[in-house]
Amino acid sequence: MSPTPATPDTPPSARAHRRRRLLRPLPLAAVGALIASAAVALPQLSPEASAATTLRGYADGPLQNESAYTTVLDREFNSVTAENAMKWDALEPSRNSYNWAAADRLVNHAAAHNQGVRGHTLVWYAQLPSWLKNGNFSASELNTLLKKHIDTTVGRYKGKIYAWDVVNEAFNEDGSMRSSLWQDKLGTGHIANALRWANAADPSAKLYINDYNIEADNAKSDALYNLAKQLLAQGVPLHGIGFQSHFVVGQVPSSMKANLKRFSDLGLEVSVTELDIRIPLPASSAELAQQSTDYKTASENCLGVPRCANVTVWGLTDKYSWVPGTFSGYGAALPYNEGYGAKPAYTGLSNGLNPAA
Repeated sequence: MSPTPATPDTPPSARAHRRRRLLRPLPLAAVGALIASAAVALPQLSPEASAATTLRGYADGPLQNESAYTTVLDREFNSVTAENAMKWDALEPSRNSYNWAAADRLVNHAAAHNQGVRGHTLVWYAQLPSWLKNGNFSASELNTLLKKHIDTTVGRYKGKIYAWDVVNEAFNEDGSMRSSLWQDKLGTGHIANALRWANAADPSAKLYINDYNIEADNAKSDALYNLAKQLLAQGVPLHGIGFQSHFVVGQVPSSMKANLKRFSDLGLEVSVTELDIRIPLPASSAELAQQSTDYKTASENCLGVPRCANVTVWGLTDKYSWVPGTFSGYGAALPYNEGYGAKPAYTGLSNGLNPAA
């Protein structure tokens, strides 16, 4: 998820790595201050299945300076996702003036620890630099700027990022297209263009459309399903759908598995990309137990579907979760508490990722 309170995306498989980092047969994925996620291969269910996490913030605080953070990250996770460090406002705060430092550090850290990197995100309505959103550019100019951004960003990390959330949160809850700089000026065609440009910049990366509140069978997921079918029929290089999965404890949708399967039946990868499960504070022992069950259920919903590629947790520790700053009165959403102690959610997620559990 990003830090923007109005959307769940404010704030994580090159191929999934077949490695063990937990006492469990399959490692988890986590997110941290650098914005990274971890993935684990689940060959019993799908050759590509993995679990991951994201790192929060623009700066690298915990990744650079907090040994407890990196110890858990590097022990438990084999894929990382940038929560904010690869968004446009972080990369190009002034026109033609780039700041790659945090994103580079994340990619380099991942490479040094045999972790895959998931890119997040190229086309989004939020977290645009002021020079872009207030620039009064024409449609032609915006098209050129968007292509340059994708060419530059994807090209810089060619061969180093296994999947990109190319388009993020393009729909309203009723299934209509969300009003945005891109939609209003360029129309829905900007989505196909972005996917084509990203594919040209790195043909090996898997390209995703990512959104929230699409986990259930509803108007929003129906609209995305129809768009996905249309793009595939046109030969557009769309490879997967990212289901953010920001849930409230006890509210994992009962239709989630069947809904993911219909996208998988199109030949697309499906990934849980931003999983967290928030609890009203203070969290009771019963709620923490339910959260553990929910983490297990959500991961099993993906892993039980063909072409499930990844399960990413939107953070590693409650210490750096975006939830309390966005949902008043809620928190305790992640598998580790603020002191890096494993919560019941850790066991639930670990068991969900382990077909033998």
